[in-house]
Amino acid sequence: MKHTIPFILSLFLFLLSIQLIPSHAFDSIFSFGDSYTDTGNLNVLAKKLKSPPVPSDNLPYGQTFFHRPSHRFSDGRLIVDFFAEEFGLPYLKPYLGKNGSFRQGANFAVEGATALDPTIFKEHNLTSYVDPLSTSLSSQLQWFKELKPSLCQTTKECRNYFSRSLFIVGHIEGRDYVKVPSSKLPMMVSYAPKIIQIIAGIIKELLDQGAQTVVVPGNMPIGCLPAKLDVFDLYAYDKSSYDPKTGCIERYNTLSRHHNYLLLKAVKELRVNYPRAKIIYADFYEPVLNFVRFPQRYGFISKPLVVCCGKGGKYNYSLIQMCSSPNVTVCKNPSTYLNWDGFSLTEFLDGT
Repeated sequence: MKHTIPFILSLFLFLLSIQLIPSHAFDSIFSFGDSYTDTGNLNVLAKKLKSPPVPSDNLPYGQTFFHRPSHRFSDGRLIVDFFAEEFGLPYLKPYLGKNGSFRQGANFAVEGATALDPTIFKEHNLTSYVDPLSTSLSSQLQWFKELKPSLCQTTKECRNYFSRSLFIVGHIEGRDYVKVPSSKLPMMVSYAPKIIQIIAGIIKELLDQGAQTVVVPGNMPIGCLPAKLDVFDLYAYDKSSYDPKTGCIERYNTLSRHHNYLLLKAVKELRVNYPRAKIIYADFYEPVLNFVRFPQRYGFISKPLVVCCGKGGKYNYSLIQMCSSPNVTVCKNPSTYLNWDGFSLTEFLDGT
């Protein structure tokens, strides 16, 4: 088996190279987002609230690289872990753990985090379940502001420090859209500009603090998430709703593309207003969709929408028996699967 650097990291390094940024340029990394970059904040919150353990507290989460539960929603490392390795920095600690120094970076991302404040979902009846935790991107920005005095004091000192930091801002999984039932999707189209406004506003605040390099991930094709496909099959099965080339739900992918279009437009506007900064839009949509379209070309199994860690059904996913639950099976080779648990990606390797 040939092991190369993960596809997403190679894409990121390419984006850096064309913007003439040396790989040794960063002294710290700060991450804002959801489960695709959360290294333990949800686990800390669950313990503080005396909630039941979250799935990533148990094996098989973490089995591929850490060989133990690592509080990451994957079988191994996340994108931010590979970034840290590439730039010679330690793995990002969850900010809410308040453990030791954060001089080399901090992770504010939380599994399930949205851009919109949770109260908006309740007020506008967008979903029946409203997360009681305040973990939105705006809350994460507030945590960053709380941490800032321990990192730098004067405006000049902060600008110098943050100019050598890498910032990652985005919610790749698109939780604002994923948590909403398909019947409410037309309404969510009208909320997309507000979501983009929030993301762009956070980036602007970071740039005003002295950030010089910001990576802004777009949404992946959320209509290809096995967890979403499983529910959609149960309650709204209609062959015309699926893309015949991928098997993904077209209306959700259309929303992802709309989100990404607005996000890229906002990024371009920020580039005009902050010409000295490197604001890098990272396209997750097309690479992941290509994995689904041509799985064997990238070393994946022929059924890319099937989950590695799960049980039963067309996608090997069950909302009742999720990954780490008793009697749930795990595939023998996670690197040949695109999706780990219905929502999260595996620690996949390009050229496996």
